[in-house]
Amino acid sequence: MTAALVAGLLAGYGIAVPVGAVATYLVSLTARTSLRTGVCAALGVATADGLYALVAALGGTALAVALQPVLVPLRWASALVLLALAVRGAVTSLRQYRARRLPGRQQRDPAGPARAYTALLGITLLNPTTVVYFTALVLGSRAAEAVRPLEQAVFVLAAFLASASWQLLLAGGGALLGRALTGPPGRLATGLVSSAVIAVLAARMLLPS
Repeated sequence: MTAALVAGLLAGYGIAVPVGAVATYLVSLTARTSLRTGVCAALGVATADGLYALVAALGGTALAVALQPVLVPLRWASALVLLALAVRGAVTSLRQYRARRLPGRQQRDPAGPARAYTALLGITLLNPTTVVYFTALVLGSRAAEAVRPLEQAVFVLAAFLASASWQLLLAGGGALLGRALTGPPGRLATGLVSSAVIAVLAARMLLPS
């Protein structure tokens, strides 16, 4: 049981800690909106990680074989979604900057908590790195004897909690960033920089490895 718990925690942090396009978007989204929205977005990422940990734990070798034909389409879909988010983020930042300079105009939250959760859940589910990571991890550590369902459940829950804790930390950092950069120029700069980073990371996904 302890081994499954430790393995799940390591798996969750292993996939969550490297900062990529999804993490960059999470921080930027929280900075532009609110901590509540950021928390929901963070839980969307963690939910996707937990779902893939569950699928990988239950699927085993069959999952690895089934994923081979769709890895390239998944990579393209993920890159296109991220590029769309980069464009949308830049446009939203520009609109917010212009709107703040117009007196009497109300600002609207560009992404509510529910929308942020579903958006980040979908983006992370499209990420082929997450699929390959959990599949390889489970296959590489699978023992000769069958893994008990309780140990599988502990592994999946630990992976989810580890991912959630890191994503919530990133959301908290985004909230602090949003408070520090209260002026319109600062929010515009961070929004454009974030969009540029996401676009670069998405483009790199399409390059041959």
